[in-house]
Amino acid sequence: MIKLRYSKRLFKRSSSSSKATACAGGGHGNAVAGAGAGEIEWEVRPGGMLVQKRVGRGGEEMILVRVSTGFSWHDVSVGATCTFGELKVILSMVTGLEPREQRLLFRGKEREDADHLHMVGVRDKDKVLLLEDPAVKDMKLRAALAMAQVS
Repeated sequence: MIKLRYSKRLFKRSSSSSKATACAGGGHGNAVAGAGAGEIEWEVRPGGMLVQKRVGRGGEEMILVRVSTGFSWHDVSVGATCTFGELKVILSMVTGLEPREQRLLFRGKEREDADHLHMVGVRDKDKVLLLEDPAVKDMKLRAALAMAQVS
C-alpha cells in the first residue's frame, strides 16, 4: 500500500450536503473517511491498475451469481475477485459435475479458468450459463453402454 501526501489547497473537502451525493455516486467527493488528514491510500488491483483504496468495506466484496444449467439454476455467493476456476469448484459441490467437466459461459463466450470475475464484468446478480463438456458427456455415455452390454 502506498500513501501519498497532498496539499490542502489542491483538494477541498466537501460539505456535509455534498457528501451524501458523493456517496450516492452523484458527485466527486475527495474526502476519505477514516484516512488521516492529508493522506490518500492507494491499492493495486489484480489487473495491475493503481486506484484509490476503497474505505468502509471489511474484507472482500461478495457477489451473488445466478448459474443456469438449462433446466435449473443455482444462486452462488462468491468473492468479486474470484476466478472462474474457483467458481467451478464451488459449482462441483452443488451440481456433482467435476470442474473439468464444466463449461462456463458469460455474455455468450466461454471463459477460461484463470479469468477473474470482475475483470470480465461479472457483477452482483449476473447470470452465468453452465454447460456439461460434450466430450466428457460422450465418454460417460459410451462407458454406460459398454457396461450395459457386458451385463
